[in-house]
Amino acid sequence: QVQLVESGGGLVSAGGSLRLSCTASGSIFRTDTMGWYRQAPGKERELVARITYGGNSNYPDSVKGRFTISRDNAKNTVYLQMNSLKPEDTAVYYCALQRVLRDYWGQGTQVTVSS
Repeated sequence: QVQLVESGGGLVSAGGSLRLSCTASGSIFRTDTMGWYRQAPGKERELVARITYGGNSNYPDSVKGRFTISRDNAKNTVYLQMNSLKPEDTAVYYCALQRVLRDYWGQGTQVTVSS
């Protein structure tokens, strides 16, 4: 069983920065991909960033160049550095650990960007 605990959300002005953290407990494998997703009110959950155990990452165009995902495998922790935040980045951000047979999700952390 895997548990994910997120931290670092909050309220920030447009153009500001936030750093999210997510620590996983339980058995973590080298095949596990970790990522961040977000869900705004009335919208579907969407990918924000994803990173493999080896450090390969990918981003959608909406955050590319502004957000950076990183991973500390020794600490079972993944980070999301968010810069140049926009009001449209406002959402609940969820940490995910993804395997072939199932995904694990954190409880979510609110990020609010004021204009």
